[in-house]
Amino acid sequence: MKKRVDYQLNNRREQLEQRRHLRSNGTPAEAAMWKLLKNKKIMGLQWRRQFSVGSYILDFYCPSLHLCIELDGEPHYTPEGAEQDKTRTEWLLNEYGIHILRLENHLVFDYPQSVIAEIELTINELQHLNSLPPSEYSL
Repeated sequence: MKKRVDYQLNNRREQLEQRRHLRSNGTPAEAAMWKLLKNKKIMGLQWRRQFSVGSYILDFYCPSLHLCIELDGEPHYTPEGAEQDKTRTEWLLNEYGIHILRLENHLVFDYPQSVIAEIELTINELQHLNSLPPSEYSL
């Protein structure tokens, strides 16, 4: 269930420069992923880059599905990185119903068609879940 807040939680002004910096200075994997997602190339869905929710900035976010794609590089493969990812994933899901699809950076370069297939599979699963009454679904 979404909680009501009395202040803007998404794309807050104080994060504007940080989001701009991340968009302008993203990783090569993020640039390659954006080429796959922009202009509604995957299933006609609109995506946003570096969209913030609370204190987190999401790599790619589809507002209509509450789906986030995170590209993971080396820092995510440490115990600390894994714990941070877990905390972030739980918070986004519990507070906002945002599902996270995590992909390794190298997959975007090495297997772009597999990345697209994985995104489409996740989209189909979420669309199916969204069509069910809340008491009948779980991930």
